[in-house]
Amino acid sequence: MRFVAAAMVFVFHGSLEFLFRTPEVGFLYMIATSTAGFVGVSFFFILSGFVLTYSARPGDTKGNFFRRRFAKILPNHVVTFVAAIVLLLVFRQAVDPASAVANLFLVQSWIPDYDVLLSGNGVAWSLSVEAIFYLSFPFLLVLINKIRPSRLWFYAGLTVLAVLLVPLLAKALLPSTPVWPWGPASYAQIWFVYNFPVTRLFEFALGIILARIVMTGRWIGLGVKWGIALAFAGYVASLFVPFLYAFVGATIIPLALLIPAAAVADVKGRRTFFARPSMVWLGEVSFAFYLVHRLVLTYGHWAFGTEINAFGALGGKAWSAPVALAFLVAAFAVSLLLSWALFSWVETPFMRRFGRTQVLPLQTSPQEDVVGAVR
Repeated sequence: MRFVAAAMVFVFHGSLEFLFRTPEVGFLYMIATSTAGFVGVSFFFILSGFVLTYSARPGDTKGNFFRRRFAKILPNHVVTFVAAIVLLLVFRQAVDPASAVANLFLVQSWIPDYDVLLSGNGVAWSLSVEAIFYLSFPFLLVLINKIRPSRLWFYAGLTVLAVLLVPLLAKALLPSTPVWPWGPASYAQIWFVYNFPVTRLFEFALGIILARIVMTGRWIGLGVKWGIALAFAGYVASLFVPFLYAFVGATIIPLALLIPAAAVADVKGRRTFFARPSMVWLGEVSFAFYLVHRLVLTYGHWAFGTEINAFGALGGKAWSAPVALAFLVAAFAVSLLLSWALFSWVETPFMRRFGRTQVLPLQTSPQEDVVGAVR
């Protein structure tokens, strides 16, 4: 499932390249994919809480947990950060030292300035949010483990309600200007709803609660096909809801139902598309794919020449629809190749060296199967 989410982010960022010379074609592509990236990121955030809860072991220490998680994300992040800086310099773009430092140390999501937030390898802002998830997880898990199983669905509902209240708070508390060029909201409001680590923590907590629901036998038995159907319906709804709800609110419930449904189906031995060996491999390289794809799209596009786009920013040239689609396919393939290299030569060696658990293994359990299914 993870690679599907990463691919959704890819097609969304493809729309930001303004590849299509024909305005009508470009508009249709942009509208169809306008919330795909938001859905993909939300999926990752919920999934993080779910997987970490299922893979948590009695006797583990906070130090071991932090070491394993940061061994997973930091090596890939540093490599792609350096690549981003080199590419900026190759294309004679300015590098702001303060923004670069914020990006390198994964604190950029705390700064409501998109010049900082999207500096370097722009997609790394989500790692800044994930870092807070990891730091808070041992404490959240203790709190959520204290919830009686019979009350878990109630707290899941409260968490969803908190997500739905975030856009209302953004509208009520934050300035309405300057307005974001992509929709009727200010930069500050969008940052609060989409990039601010504190507000995204609700999705992570929801993932923890959902894992506890499955582990305590409280799952409602929803099948994968129904989960996919609901997720698709949520995606369609995200194209039409009030703008600030398109980021998270429209799909929070469908995604929260899909993740446990797929995990439970795998545990029960039900063959699904996501359990195929090819999908398992794609899931393994999905994190690396996520980190490299925007660099490939942007600088691969620029390599064919640059011009000022419709928003007055430097960008690549627009092409006919067949050429634009061919570029997207090629960029996807190059991103996949680079993600394989990053996974094989950076992520895997570091995880073998620093990512091993140092607690005694438990006997094989359904929990372990679930972790394998959704990773």
